[in-house]
Amino acid sequence: MLHRPQRPFRPPRLSPTPDRLTRDRDITHAHFKAGDQVIVLKGVVAGELWGESMRVVTPSWHTPTDEDGWRLRNPTGGQQTFVTAHPRYLIHLDGKCPECLIHLRAMEESVLPAFAGREDLVDCGWYTITELGQVVHVADRGAGR
Repeated sequence: MLHRPQRPFRPPRLSPTPDRLTRDRDITHAHFKAGDQVIVLKGVVAGELWGESMRVVTPSWHTPTDEDGWRLRNPTGGQQTFVTAHPRYLIHLDGKCPECLIHLRAMEESVLPAFAGREDLVDCGWYTITELGQVVHVADRGAGR
């Protein structure tokens, strides 16, 4: 279903792959709350989606989209220990949230066929982190709604 490697066994290979779903995901700021464990999907490994697991900390303005976002803490540090992300980038990890499961399934159907048979860790290039510590989806770069 969802692969969450603590430490990738090899550095991911960058393989830019379109994500046509996240940009149009209709999810409100109120869908998440402080303490929620979420994942920001980044790519594929061994036929499953993978990403960085983070904990929602506090509301924080998401400058790249000019909308309410969330401050997240990455327990492994990642590129940065704390980042800010838009709610549409986040998926609950508990597997009990119907909206997040629907989005996850749609991402799997959209992305996984392009990587059938590959076992390596692939970064699909969907996100970058700005100099302000803001996670931004490639489709949102410079969007400023």
